Amino acid sequence: MTPAPAAAAPPADCPLCPRLVEYRQRNRAANPGWFNAPVPSFGSLDAPILIVGLAPGVRGANRTGRPFTGDHAGILLYQSLIRFGLARGEYRADPNDGLTLIGTRITNAVRCVPPQNKLEPGELANCNQFLASELRNLPNLAAILALGLHAHNAVLIAHNIRRASFTFAHGALHTLPNDLLLADSYHVSRLNTNTGRLTTEMFEAVVRSVASRVPRA
Repeated sequence: MTPAPAAAAPPADCPLCPRLVEYRQRNRAANPGWFNAPVPSFGSLDAPILIVGLAPGVRGANRTGRPFTGDHAGILLYQSLIRFGLARGEYRADPNDGLTLIGTRITNAVRCVPPQNKLEPGELANCNQFLASELRNLPNLAAILALGLHAHNAVLIAHNIRRASFTFAHGALHTLPNDLLLADSYHVSRLNTNTGRLTTEMFEAVVRSVASRVPRA
């Protein structure tokens, strides 16, 4: 089998978003032992499932260098992936915990951490080129799980699809023009899980639905 091509990713000192660059530099000065760079995707390029989040958390992926690792959001995500056979091992909020993904890859719509977890529209637009490149370089991609409205919209923009064509709704399943499945879920953030907007049962139902629709070796 021919190896999958490497997906383009932003450089460690990506200059595209001045506000995020300044915040990255402040974090590097305050916490030199942290990752403090655009967070790379996690999982094989041969994966048929891609999970798209919004952006790294300052004490999560920005600190550890692995998506959804080190903060509250990763707990529900990785435990659900393990439960439905999309990951193997034990999630211990540490990139060295030995956890591996099975037929799944995880990325973010924006690779750099934003101040106060809030992104500006231009930052989402600047980083979309990397998501688009990622999508082009996943030869077996069959389904995308978007965590939240912004991730959903970023996927559509990366495919040059009008956002009005597919409305975000938790649990919605969309078939894109290229026959990719786009599944929607509320984001697995602490805010959503603590307020009950997203329960474990709600998220697991979406993961189960995606897993059941994607053939895996």
